[in-house]
Amino acid sequence: MNNINDTGTDAGRWLAVETRDSRADGEFFYAVKTTGIFCRPSCSARRPLRENVLFFTDPQAAKAAGFRPCKRCQPDRVAPELRRTERIAQACRILEASPEPLKLESLAAQVAMSPFHFHRLFKSVTGLTPNAWQKALRARRLREQLAKGETVTRAAFDAGFQSGSNYYRQADEALGMTASQFRKGGGDASIRFVVGTCGLGEYLVAESARGICAILLGNSPEALISELETLFPRAVLTADDPAFARRVALVVSFLEHPVRQFDLPLDIQGTAFQQQVWQALRAIPPGETLSYRAIAEQIGKPKAVRAVAGACAANRLAVIIPCHRVVRTDGALSGYRWGVERKQQLLTLEAAQRKR
Repeated sequence: MNNINDTGTDAGRWLAVETRDSRADGEFFYAVKTTGIFCRPSCSARRPLRENVLFFTDPQAAKAAGFRPCKRCQPDRVAPELRRTERIAQACRILEASPEPLKLESLAAQVAMSPFHFHRLFKSVTGLTPNAWQKALRARRLREQLAKGETVTRAAFDAGFQSGSNYYRQADEALGMTASQFRKGGGDASIRFVVGTCGLGEYLVAESARGICAILLGNSPEALISELETLFPRAVLTADDPAFARRVALVVSFLEHPVRQFDLPLDIQGTAFQQQVWQALRAIPPGETLSYRAIAEQIGKPKAVRAVAGACAANRLAVIIPCHRVVRTDGALSGYRWGVERKQQLLTLEAAQRKR
């Protein structure tokens, strides 16, 4: 099910007008020939007949054609939704520039909002709470500093991790391993894995000290092990650990019944942007789909459609982070890290299980 209107066509624009889709505000404007007025797509005024409607890309073009702005939706002013989104963008810029973490009350005050409304709006726009967004930002900065060869202490400090008894613990949690191990490409990190066969073909499930860190699908055990070695080039890999094998059974059960709840801890490593995308993916109900464009708009970055596709391709946790539920704008299946046929198989499986 594709839940986003394609405002690149007149048919898509008219659908947005019919549904009063606020997500289309700013994308285009519509004018009514019988009234001489132009509006936003979300305007609550009585809907006109289709044959009386013209579409314009901006208010200036509508005015030049002789139409007046609607007094109700005020299309010649900045849309309320866009104003709210700009406040969140401003807050993100403040966080990016801050050398240390900011409390919710302080951040909300700087964009002239109450903490309650700011927290709710921030999560709806970015897909993350302000606290989770700052954690992802610090993790990204830490990775960048360590990749440049900076010392662990200096990198953690520059990334915004505060000194104290939990200084290193916070940094380790952000990376999924110790900072020293990260600098070595995962060296000395212990990762256990199991390879087997399920209804989706061959699988590999791997676990770090933090939780499940990789679920890979493929056609041969050799290829899957090689992929794991590429993901963790210097980690100590241990195969067929008996204690871990029992937990793998829970993972396999989820792979074959993806509508169930998954409760094992996860070790999810990615940039702030990837974390936003992956959280949005996990909110898609089993058996349903969204377009890459819809995900981009959902996280407040409507022009980042290709980057959303890149985040899906970077996903290491097949099915748990359901990138198979993302399709093209026209509803067609597109590339999938583990094969388009497997993507179709998963969607068909979910649809069937939801009907039971």
